[in-house]
Amino acid sequence: QVQLVESGGGSVQAEGSLRLSCTTSGYTYFNHCMGWFRQAPEKERVRVAAIMTGDGSTFTADSVKGRFTISRDNAKNTLYLQMNNLKPDDTAMYYCAADRRAGWCTTEFLSGGSSTTDWGQGTHVTVSS
Repeated sequence: QVQLVESGGGSVQAEGSLRLSCTTSGYTYFNHCMGWFRQAPEKERVRVAAIMTGDGSTFTADSVKGRFTISRDNAKNTLYLQMNNLKPDDTAMYYCAADRRAGWCTTEFLSGGSSTTDWGQGTHVTVSS
């Protein structure tokens, strides 16, 4: 059974930091695209950052570039999102996702996922001003 389990969310004041983790089991996502998405209340889910687990290439949204860093420890089957200088607008539910199609990060995945995307349950981040 495939599982993606997020942790590390919580409440923090503006300019603070959090590190999200996503541990996977039941499937090996080496050389697959994995990412973090977020959804704020009454807004669409959007990609925050993605990474190719094979070569480490990353795709980071402009809104978080320079503040958030995605990384992956393949030996630990864990995906991370280091979030620095958090802002109230970063408040959202954060989801870990992985594409079962291997080889590259597709436009479909980067745009919000597809039928071959596995999702975690989410972890909530609240940033207060």
